[in-house]
Amino acid sequence: MSDLKSKVAYLQGLSKGMNISEDNKEGKLLNSIIDVLGEFADSFDQLEDAQEQLEDYIETVDDDLYTLENELHGGEEEDYVEVDCPRCGETVLFDPGIIEDDEVIEVTCPNCDEVVFVNDDTFASADEAEELDGQAAPADEDI
Repeated sequence: MSDLKSKVAYLQGLSKGMNISEDNKEGKLLNSIIDVLGEFADSFDQLEDAQEQLEDYIETVDDDLYTLENELHGGEEEDYVEVDCPRCGETVLFDPGIIEDDEVIEVTCPNCDEVVFVNDDTFASADEAEELDGQAAPADEDI
């Protein structure tokens, strides 16, 4: 933003160097435009300061949330099953309880909606091929 202020200062210097009088209409207009540009430059500086304050505040809130999450979970990280999506490569994490669930549950990639895991015996996850009828199932089998 200092570039903007220096450019406005340069215009003010040019205006004074050209001896533009505020007595005529053109001089009043040109000087008013330069003054408005100076006010814009000052406003941008204020916005930049406000943005820095907001970024600091968000960082503080993020740190506080991280601390709160650790306190709620007792400092222990939960175990998740990790599967890479065969279509987009996104790593998908899901609760290991899904594997043992009685209902058939499909886990889809949040990035491209590709099914990456189904908790039945006929589906091979994207990361590993399962043995089906003595043959390896393809890793990207569709359901």
